[in-house]
Amino acid sequence: MGVLALIGLALAPMLARDSPRSPVVSAVVRSLSPLINPFLAELEERTFRFFWDTANRKNGLIPDRYPAQSFASVAAVGFGLTAYPIGVERGYVKRGEAARRVLATLRFFRNAPQSPSAHGAVGYNGFFYHYLDTKTGERFGDSELSTVDTALFLAGALFCQAYFNGPEAEETEIRELADAIYRRVDWQWAQVRPPSISHGWTPEEGFLEYDWRGYNEAMLVYLLALGSPTFPVGPDAWSEWTSTYDKNWRKLFGQEYLGFPPLFGHQYTHVWVDLRKVQDAFMRRRGLDYFENSRRAIYAQQAYAVLNPLHCKGYGESVWGITASDGPGEIAVEAPTGRRAFRAYAARGVGDAAAYDDCTLAPTAVVASIPFAPEVAIPAVLEMNRRYGRFIYSTYGFLDAFNLSFDPTGPVNHGHAVAGFGWVDGDYIGIDQGAICAMIENYRSDLIWRVMQKSPYVRRGLERAGFTGGWLAVSQ
Repeated sequence: MGVLALIGLALAPMLARDSPRSPVVSAVVRSLSPLINPFLAELEERTFRFFWDTANRKNGLIPDRYPAQSFASVAAVGFGLTAYPIGVERGYVKRGEAARRVLATLRFFRNAPQSPSAHGAVGYNGFFYHYLDTKTGERFGDSELSTVDTALFLAGALFCQAYFNGPEAEETEIRELADAIYRRVDWQWAQVRPPSISHGWTPEEGFLEYDWRGYNEAMLVYLLALGSPTFPVGPDAWSEWTSTYDKNWRKLFGQEYLGFPPLFGHQYTHVWVDLRKVQDAFMRRRGLDYFENSRRAIYAQQAYAVLNPLHCKGYGESVWGITASDGPGEIAVEAPTGRRAFRAYAARGVGDAAAYDDCTLAPTAVVASIPFAPEVAIPAVLEMNRRYGRFIYSTYGFLDAFNLSFDPTGPVNHGHAVAGFGWVDGDYIGIDQGAICAMIENYRSDLIWRVMQKSPYVRRGLERAGFTGGWLAVSQ
């Protein structure tokens, strides 16, 4: 075992016993960061290279997955836009190179056709289709006009707007394009059952059946909709979003928090929005903030892995990470604990009846947890790499997922069965790569959080949702 892993693992039990808010924990972890950062720096750069290398340089579109032949994901483009300034700050690319990549992306999304037609358009009413043809940028297949994936894209665009603040013509155009793209989104049109916001729309069927209500990754949808200078939703939309919170309040695995089984729901909005010490009405009533809520969800998942009710191989204090990810396939087998149903891509998680676990672990779940709980997440990242790196760590960092409990002699629908190991994915997934790169940087420097605090739209969205405190209390 390497010295860094030994240090992290030796301290993990002591740190975990300390209180979640302990200044001792923060001081110890930060003092270790110069030692731990070399591995995190390598991982961050590898995941950055995923976006830089795989994007279509003409239009900025980024594949949903790689190296499999894939359509583009509009959400992955948002994570790519977020990665480019990180590359500048870390010296991976020059500022001008990143600016030109951002410009190519934003020019395409600003100028590509928007129409209600089933073919030939990138979106409608300012929203974008979930999946796009990587070469043409047109709607791929029958994918939906997605409000949440549009929000993930917009967050990346607004980050670039705030970051590229220079007087040069390229940076000025970045700011203008991001503004035009954001202002064009008609959030009120998406309130087909007001005051909630719909999941999406298709030309063939109209609006989808479901609306966004908390708690999950779509918090970002409501914050951006509330902050819109052109088609804002009213504050009653936030009340509707939080209307299911009380029934989602959980006491699980030693933690009390607002539940959502997969960890990505506790991470994605936090990629761009600094929710430390800022509270809406619900969190003020509960006496915590969303950042602390995510921290508790991470501790609950670690405790679940220690308990390991399904007897999954490898699960424990330093091996965990359950979220939406790839899996071996739609396969059912007999296991010592009964019949086990594996899945392909699925929203895995821990918690209640809505949770699902088939022993598949996703490194993104652990790495993106580092800003919230470094004292448990960093040792887990190091241990995951120490034990399994030769199977799961490659050109662009961690492959998307792996499963030690899968019989390597059985058939797989995706990825590879490996003798003596289990199953490992063959792909990287854009949104999971994005969370890794962004959250390592937020841990290391607060870069995205600091820059996004300058966005008047983010501030307005939070304030209209009733958030107060923290950095919001500081006037710009």
